[in-house]
Amino acid sequence: MTNIVRDDDEVELSGPPIFSYGEKVRSRRVIRNDGTYPGKDIGDLLVKKGEEGFIVDIGTFLQQFYIYGVEFPDSGRRVGMKRRELEPVRMIDDDELPLPRRRPA
Repeated sequence: MTNIVRDDDEVELSGPPIFSYGEKVRSRRVIRNDGTYPGKDIGDLLVKKGEEGFIVDIGTFLQQFYIYGVEFPDSGRRVGMKRRELEPVRMIDDDELPLPRRRPA
């Protein structure tokens, strides 16, 4: 018998998606193929923990969850992930960067 994690109590679709198209995100955990990624064996590593990518698609699953299509440039993979598997990557504007410190003469 397999251990299937069920999130029956949660219905994300009652609100808007957390992430937006083009938003930079980071994987909060290792993602392995559950059999839905073509060309890879079940259990093969798809995304490393901490790997960064961009939201390129937003879909739904079981009329319950948003599934975010994330393009990971380092691996060249596009992987569908749930909200809890992702965290936003804050982009820093040039205006927010600290000014270089002057060396004493």
